[in-house]
Amino acid sequence: MNQTRSRDGATIAQVALIGLFVTALVTAQLTASKVLAFELPFALPITGAQLVLPGAALAYALTFLASDCYTELYGRRAGQIVVNVGFVLNAVVLALVWSTIAAPAAPNSVDPDAFETALGASTNVVLGSLLAYLVSQNWDVIVFHRIRESTGAEKLWLRNIASTASSQAIDTVIFVSVAFAIAPAVLGVGAVLPTKVILSLMVGQYLLKFAIALLDTPIVYAIVSVVRSREELVAEDAHTV
Repeated sequence: MNQTRSRDGATIAQVALIGLFVTALVTAQLTASKVLAFELPFALPITGAQLVLPGAALAYALTFLASDCYTELYGRRAGQIVVNVGFVLNAVVLALVWSTIAAPAAPNSVDPDAFETALGASTNVVLGSLLAYLVSQNWDVIVFHRIRESTGAEKLWLRNIASTASSQAIDTVIFVSVAFAIAPAVLGVGAVLPTKVILSLMVGQYLLKFAIALLDTPIVYAIVSVVRSREELVAEDAHTV
């Protein structure tokens, strides 16, 4: 019975972190179409007194918290498996949403055009988000693990902030560049935005993401500490059998 508890303890932690990762990822996909604007009490050189960013920014930032915790607890390979399976699941979500949009609507349905506007991401946004996700999330796991190899079990704060801050920068640059410059210019999907607007979007997104990377560090410490304490206690129980 104690051995069963040991396996269950590890499984609960893993499932919870994977669940958080997938939930945040799907939420980010479904909220990406809303553009947020935050007024600042001061003006910045590029953005001015307003930060403009997609509604997915907050939810997407949580995916890095979940993947960093998972990589810290279960290793680089396990973290990369979660990231790459998440990529496939993201594509499944898009396929399900698009198929629902394409299906005929009943007379008493919500307005099909409003439904498509709310949930149907444009091709340029989808291309940008998928490419940005694949590169930045794998980068996050690799950098996190490399820093851990150099520092050992110490300085979790360093690998959490460094990996998240750098991967969020990569994600922001790839997404905005592909979605609003490269894809529209090369493939003719979407509109090419002015350079000033593109830079403003990049800065606005990254400032929020970097702030979240700093603020989520105590949460990462708490999650890792609770999971390790639980698994140590369960392991001790298992040895008493």
